[in-house]
Amino acid sequence: MRKKRDPRIYTRLTHPLVRDSRDEPFRQAGWDEALSRAAAGLRAARGAFGLFSCARATNEMNYVAQKFARVVMGTNNVDSCNRTCHAPSVAGLSAAFGSGGGTSSYAEVEETDLVVMWGSNARFAHPIFFQHVLKGIRNGARMYAVDPRRTSTAEWAEGWLGLNVGTDIPMAHAIGREIIHAGLANHAFVRRATSGFEQYERLVEPWTLSLAEKVTGVPASAIRELAHAYARAERAQLCWTLGITEHHNGTDNVRALINLSLLTGHVGRHGSGLQPLRGQNNVQGGGDMGAIPNRLPGFQDILDPDARTKFESAWDTVIEPHYGLNLTEMFEAMEEGTLKAVYCIGENPAQSEADSEQAVRRLRALDFLVVQDIFLTRTAELADVVLPATAGWAETEGTTTNSERRVQRVRAAVTPPGEAREDIDILRDLAARLGHEWRYADSEAVWNELRSLSPDHYGMTYARLEEEQGIQWPCPDPARLEPTYLHGRLWADDPAMRGRRAPFGLVRHDPPVDLTDETYPIRLTTGRRLDSYNTGVQSGGFASPLRRGEYVELCPEDAERYGVVVGEEVRVSSRRGSVLAPVWVDTALRPGLAFMTMHFPDDVDTNRLTIEANCPIAGTAEFKASAIRIDKLPVATVRS
Repeated sequence: MRKKRDPRIYTRLTHPLVRDSRDEPFRQAGWDEALSRAAAGLRAARGAFGLFSCARATNEMNYVAQKFARVVMGTNNVDSCNRTCHAPSVAGLSAAFGSGGGTSSYAEVEETDLVVMWGSNARFAHPIFFQHVLKGIRNGARMYAVDPRRTSTAEWAEGWLGLNVGTDIPMAHAIGREIIHAGLANHAFVRRATSGFEQYERLVEPWTLSLAEKVTGVPASAIRELAHAYARAERAQLCWTLGITEHHNGTDNVRALINLSLLTGHVGRHGSGLQPLRGQNNVQGGGDMGAIPNRLPGFQDILDPDARTKFESAWDTVIEPHYGLNLTEMFEAMEEGTLKAVYCIGENPAQSEADSEQAVRRLRALDFLVVQDIFLTRTAELADVVLPATAGWAETEGTTTNSERRVQRVRAAVTPPGEAREDIDILRDLAARLGHEWRYADSEAVWNELRSLSPDHYGMTYARLEEEQGIQWPCPDPARLEPTYLHGRLWADDPAMRGRRAPFGLVRHDPPVDLTDETYPIRLTTGRRLDSYNTGVQSGGFASPLRRGEYVELCPEDAERYGVVVGEEVRVSSRRGSVLAPVWVDTALRPGLAFMTMHFPDDVDTNRLTIEANCPIAGTAEFKASAIRIDKLPVATVRS
């Protein structure tokens, strides 16, 4: 039976820490010594450096962090946990529309006629957004859930389509084919605003309802029902999260869903749009601020010489005219020995990356690692220098940007403990030691510099953000607010105003990389629970009446097949590693499907099982489709 484990409680960092060698423990240091050591280590690694920025910190911090990478260290090697989750959403939306943000506002979900939740247990993973969904349902909207599990979200749905893991593209193509064959495609919009329809029509033609049923496991009648409901709705919102993106072909999955909106005209109108739901408070903002390897602040392409010239003039620097390494590529470069130092701000990749044992090994191979955080995380334990920062949600002034592109003010409510310092102040002082004097009086000064360089943010002064209680980008004019939805241009009568056509994505079915077989017969998918947060560093030390720790969840049939009961500890193994975990039985699962979370890695390190099979476009790993087996543990012998 399950052994009782006490959760690890991470204590707050209050003083800088350094170690004199990798073999020695940390010792407390003053800020001067810690920053001098950090500066020396980073200076030695110029040309072989990468920066991990933070999706939980403010826009202003992310802006200064990417500026540090590009100006101080001369590299575009900057990224954040966006790579772990929604990079495929950004890539897919950018390919279709030229912009990587969700196209609608939350309020529009309350006023729509149909909501499709695809690969999203929003009731647990995005509870605030789900309140808007519930308001929409109360206002008469219908909801469909497409998910391998019959989740808590699916319990509110009019229809649940429980597809096999990794068959989202066949499902989407079958829906598209049915819409075309039923005469429900919005051909006027297709002709007006899209390109590649004929090729798309040929692509989806083989995906009949009967073939889709065989591949996805969803009855043909259910696929047909969703196709007709989505196409016939006056307004419809198509929402997704990591069930779509955390696959080796995550960007293709996103493009397949976008195709459905282009086919029906469910984009660019009030109440009709595409909603990638972000899991942390500033995943959207980190990318908007340029904390990604291919875009400057304001989502301006690094390869655009005019954009580079603007930033080079403002920053008095030269920006490398090529894309940097993303997070996935930086870990590969650690393996190759070409990336020798990392400055990690507020991220915990030692526990959040797929194949976590490999991630730790690569981090250990670095010549120098600086971690700036509020807790001594597993990643921080590997560092040479640890810098104590403020909590972005309670001890910092600034802004964040949520999933609906709404920029909102964040205010310091409490005083940080000990010698913990603002992220921006730390970055500024470190830059000064490396020869760059940046004089920012406060976070507003940083924001105003960003506004001067990003047309999408120019109209958002701090005063206006407070007055409006948040503003969605784009907001180029200080005297005007834009519509709450994006891409209304696609409906313009004048072709010149419509601009670039939105191309259909010609993507093909590509099954999960980690195949199930007789040795590894169960498909493991991962996700989140309502009571916990990410790797548990912030939430694990707090009690919750909902929390039961980590389990491997099985359906009743599989539990009976393996002869295991609730609470019994078993060995869960994949082709990369194994963990011990107690069993939980969940009727929301089907035979051959298991579920685990990443919330308790100190107890059960689920990411030892997951596979680093990455999307070639976005670099996101296939967290959602590992092959595993369950082994009973031998009964301990009792000695007399």
